[in-house]
Amino acid sequence: MRIVLLGAPGSGKGTQAKLLIEKFKIPQISTGDILREAVAGRSELGKRAKQAMDAGDLVSDHVVLGIMQDRLTRPDARGGFILDGFPRNIPQAQALDATLARLGKPLQLALLVDVDKEVLMKRLTGRRIAPSTGTIYNIYFKPPKVPGRDDKTGEVLHHRPDDNEEAVRNRLKVYEEKSAPLVSYYKAQGKLRTVRGIGSIGDIFSNICSIVEAQIRPLAAAMAATRAVVAQAKGKAVASKAAKKAAKKKVVKKVKKKTKKVKVKKKAKKVKVIKKVAKKKKAKKKAKVRKAKKTK
Repeated sequence: MRIVLLGAPGSGKGTQAKLLIEKFKIPQISTGDILREAVAGRSELGKRAKQAMDAGDLVSDHVVLGIMQDRLTRPDARGGFILDGFPRNIPQAQALDATLARLGKPLQLALLVDVDKEVLMKRLTGRRIAPSTGTIYNIYFKPPKVPGRDDKTGEVLHHRPDDNEEAVRNRLKVYEEKSAPLVSYYKAQGKLRTVRGIGSIGDIFSNICSIVEAQIRPLAAAMAATRAVVAQAKGKAVASKAAKKAAKKKVVKKVKKKTKKVKVKKKAKKVKVIKKVAKKKKAKKKAKVRKAKKTK
């Protein structure tokens, strides 16, 4: 299954992506991961990405697409993948479609995890993290037993600077501006499916699985039909080959029989000639003997 996962910061799409990986055994491919890997691998595209990152610039679409194309051709992505954080704009989406078309593996599903803006604000601004354990709390939805303290260690919980209300509003505004065209793009292709990202993680995942499996079933049926056609064609080819082999064997047998008959006939004729010659010689010898007796 080839999936693009869409969702605002705080929508929980990262959590759902991990669950999809475990269930369907396909890799999650994120822009950040592949860029870091390319930089660490010191490939030509990785070097160009590093130059842009070191300069504080955005990595160009050309470089990102080159690195993404390389990642999509690896063996673990043959059975499908989940793209997280890519594409980010229409040109990237169009280039992705072109790349997948060349690979003969078009995108099958664009899945949007939709959450109301008010809920996203509370999820992001209410996030608190225990520095030593990494445990994540939320003062609105999953508060610690003692306000501001980790349940296990009692240490003071950390509130990230970029989780303040103004920063979160800006992040959501940027996301809305960039995601709206993508949602329309995939909706026009008939590939967009939306799941509400509110409720328990298990319930949301169950809804996502229903959507994914609904996409898989027709594909599985089509693949089964294709396999049946291939098997039938293969069976016909085998039968045809066997019939040709039998016909050839029959012709060879007929030729051998005819050849043997001709040989036998020739041999009989040769024996007859030899006997005839021998008979003549014998008669000639007798005549010579009689003549010799008369002379005496």
